[in-house]
Amino acid sequence: MDIKRDEQRILHLLAQGGWIEHHRSRSKISEVKCFSRDGWLYPGLDLDLFRRLKRLRAISSSKGQPYRITERGLELVRSQLDNR
Repeated sequence: MDIKRDEQRILHLLAQGGWIEHHRSRSKISEVKCFSRDGWLYPGLDLDLFRRLKRLRAISSSKGQPYRITERGLELVRSQLDNR
């Protein structure tokens, strides 16, 4: 299954150890922020992209913790060279 470029970027960031924090208002997720494993905020995530990743079951959260990549997400992400 092919995924879009912006979805690919987020999944790659999460596969390296990043996470997505969410904030709720009236039991609905109203704001999401994506962080790299170093704690830097990644500006390329919005609610629509978050919902697409959730619909693909590429990310999940348990017990109110930040969203992390799932096994399905790891299957979807294509390998990329890390420029470190």
